[in-house]
Amino acid sequence: MAKAKAQAQAASVPAFYVTGDDHAHSGGSTMLGFWLYLMSDCLIFAVLFATYGVLGRNYAAGPSGADLFDLRLVAVNTAMLLFSSITYGFAMLAMDKGKQALMQRWLVVTGLFGLAFLAIELYEFAHLIREGATPMRSAFLSSFFTLVGTHGLHVTFGLIWLTVLMVQVSKRGLIEANRRRLLCLSMFWHFLDVIWIGVFTFVYLMGVLK
Repeated sequence: MAKAKAQAQAASVPAFYVTGDDHAHSGGSTMLGFWLYLMSDCLIFAVLFATYGVLGRNYAAGPSGADLFDLRLVAVNTAMLLFSSITYGFAMLAMDKGKQALMQRWLVVTGLFGLAFLAIELYEFAHLIREGATPMRSAFLSSFFTLVGTHGLHVTFGLIWLTVLMVQVSKRGLIEANRRRLLCLSMFWHFLDVIWIGVFTFVYLMGVLK
């Protein structure tokens, strides 16, 4: 009986370590894969910025950025996205302390700021189109709508992701998988902030000052 017990204990050790390695491998693979995704997204936006840099002055006798852009509106829109990044940071602090309800409230505030950002951006697009500044009007406008619109699509995807995660947390709590997903979304959201600062500076601010 003693021999059988020892064999059972020995057999259980590899299974324990395999389970632990599987969990570690899963978490590490998720983070590595997400970093690779962010790097690919960086390349996409780098190409879009480069395209705008080449085509940004090809107005085809049409309006320029100085004629179209309202810096006050864009500044308000920028503030919405920056505030959303701050509130997401507060949500992560609440998550670290295990305060699920507080974290969920901060995520709701983050989503509202994100929706405000998208609403202002859609208003700007609609205003430009009403003024006849459509993507087909010039190479400048084509590259502008493509760059800013691609960023807006990323924000939309981020808001959908945020909503799904809030539902998952409400059902399953702050389990390790949900914490990891929230961390990935945090990196994605802050990445969008950095990209938007580039858009605000390179597209809007320089477009008005030219």
